[in-house]
Amino acid sequence: QVQLVESGGGLVQAGGSLRLSCAASGGTLSSYHMAWFRQAPGNERELVGKIFWDGGVTFSKYADSVKGRFTISRDGAKNTMYLEMNSLKVDDTAVYYCAASNTPRDDSNYDYWGQGTQVTVSS
Repeated sequence: QVQLVESGGGLVQAGGSLRLSCAASGGTLSSYHMAWFRQAPGNERELVGKIFWDGGVTFSKYADSVKGRFTISRDGAKNTMYLEMNSLKVDDTAVYYCAASNTPRDDSNYDYWGQGTQVTVSS
């Protein structure tokens, strides 16, 4: 069982940057298929990006809406995954969730979830 805790959310002006963290405990995050999701009020939870590490090779996929602006990375020593967000838009406003799965997934049914962290982008 792995536990995930997100942090780093806050209020940011459009065009700014923010870095979210997902600290894992009870398991090594590099052994899981990891993802970032977000959910805005009135909307369904949507995939922001997903990633897994196969040795020294990183496989990642991002939603078209964030591609080129957001980057997922990890710090193995800290057992923490990050979501670096640049050129933020008002539409990026949402609660962001860290998720982990034992197997690759193309849906939102990940096995483990963090509590979420609020990101608000002002115009």
